[in-house]
Amino acid sequence: MSSTAVADKLVVRRTIAARAQDLFDAWLDPKALSAWMRADPSRPSDVTLDARVGGAFKIVMHMPGQSVPHRGVFATIERPHRLVFTWNSPYAGEHGSLVTVDFLARTGGTEVVVTHEKLPTEVAVGEHREGWTACLEGLARFALRNA
Repeated sequence: MSSTAVADKLVVRRTIAARAQDLFDAWLDPKALSAWMRADPSRPSDVTLDARVGGAFKIVMHMPGQSVPHRGVFATIERPHRLVFTWNSPYAGEHGSLVTVDFLARTGGTEVVVTHEKLPTEVAVGEHREGWTACLEGLARFALRNA
């Protein structure tokens, strides 16, 4: 796993031993997304989404003592290669930061590359680097369990 950050942008990468199509689908299936994209490993997120360009989503991640809502709209859905969506939350701001997820074929699996742009502060960049790193770890565990 690797990550980089520049001012208002970060990139997190992880190669996962799974097909791009399966990983892509795990981002658009509310049940799968709630299982792997979570802040607390013991409690799934609450997810609603409309998996189409222009469709909205809401992911409520639960942490001890608080629940954090994340909302956005899908701008691009290119199965199984790329997702682009806005990302609004108390930590990312409400101005429509932008997330691009690329799924790249690699020997033995798929490299998932999350690029998050337009974050409001350097602190937000650091927090989201940690968050996306944890999410990709969760996606890798999910893929292993569902192989």
